[in-house]
Amino acid sequence: MSKQEPLSPATDAIGRLVQEFSRLPGIGPKSAQRITFYLLRAPEERARALAEAITSLKQRVNLCSVCCNVTENDPCAICRDSRRDSTMICIVEQPQDVIAIEHTGAYRGLYHVLHGAISPSEGVGADSIRVKDLLNRLKNTTVREVILATNTNTEGEQTAMYLAQLITPLGIRVTRLARGLPFGTELEYADDVTLTRALEGRQEF
Repeated sequence: MSKQEPLSPATDAIGRLVQEFSRLPGIGPKSAQRITFYLLRAPEERARALAEAITSLKQRVNLCSVCCNVTENDPCAICRDSRRDSTMICIVEQPQDVIAIEHTGAYRGLYHVLHGAISPSEGVGADSIRVKDLLNRLKNTTVREVILATNTNTEGEQTAMYLAQLITPLGIRVTRLARGLPFGTELEYADDVTLTRALEGRQEF
């Protein structure tokens, strides 16, 4: 049996990039391989532009000191907008959820991004997400209503119940998105009509 030939530097580079793409959500080994070979055939300028965009993303994007959403300028554009209703805060799990709700045009309040949901089975507790930032924000505030817009799955429901227990004693109205969202739905994948109805039909929690 002949000895296996060592990987050439080029093959090594391909394998490394395939592996890195495979770590991205929703991209399996085959898709990662297709993307890698696409970039290999593409003009160098295109590959360089992608690399620069990724580097810029990591260097320039941070969290808003007010709402914890992703932003290049602190505070973010939504928190700086004086036309928004500062008496309402919509709590979401991820920055993508803000984009989904904003796309409906049905909400003109502020946001708070948790960057996750409570999941004891995965070792994610309240200290692992932006709960403390939220509570600090609600102290000495003019907020009259908090909308719990966590995902309608087990983790999202656990997180909503936990937050309601913390916020209700503060004298702030706590509401939950209406059940127009099927159980198990992630907010970022809901269509505009469903999200709008869920916002309009929100209920006391």
